[in-house]
Amino acid sequence: MQFDAEVAVKAAMGIFWRNGYAATTPQALMTELGIGKGSLYNTFKSKHNLFTLSLARYSAWRMEFLSENFSSRAPVRIQLREAVEVLTGYGDHDRGCLLVNASAELGSTDRAVTDVGEGLFAGIEDAFRAAIQRGQRDGELNTARDPATEAGALLTTVIGTSLLLKSRTDQSRVLRTIDATLKGL
Repeated sequence: MQFDAEVAVKAAMGIFWRNGYAATTPQALMTELGIGKGSLYNTFKSKHNLFTLSLARYSAWRMEFLSENFSSRAPVRIQLREAVEVLTGYGDHDRGCLLVNASAELGSTDRAVTDVGEGLFAGIEDAFRAAIQRGQRDGELNTARDPATEAGALLTTVIGTSLLLKSRTDQSRVLRTIDATLKGL
């Protein structure tokens, strides 16, 4: 029986996001993906390689979202709020951000995780900076603020809020954090 490797990577992304890397066994992957051991290892070589592919797919998915979000006609402040909420899962789920989770779990010891994480975090920060610059040009946001500094603060909010949501903290605390960061713009 043939299977679609891209579909398997996307499904594995959900499994790793739900369970984390260490708690996801090869057997759990095979069971949930509906594939055998040979298919898992012949196609993906290892659990770690499948994890890395899942992180790369997640990163591409998040960047696709940001591109669509920031190309809408909505005011920049609304676009920024939507981006922060979607990237963290606020109001939708308590899994946080897959790459924040992976970085917290493995980032200091796993160069592949660090590389994918750094790429996504830089991409998020760049998207935030461009949106802030546009908002300043259009007169919507405070021009006295440095766009790079504010983009970094928003990225930090995404990372911190993701961890708060993952730890199932009170939603009102998360909302206060998001509101305070966006109000400063």
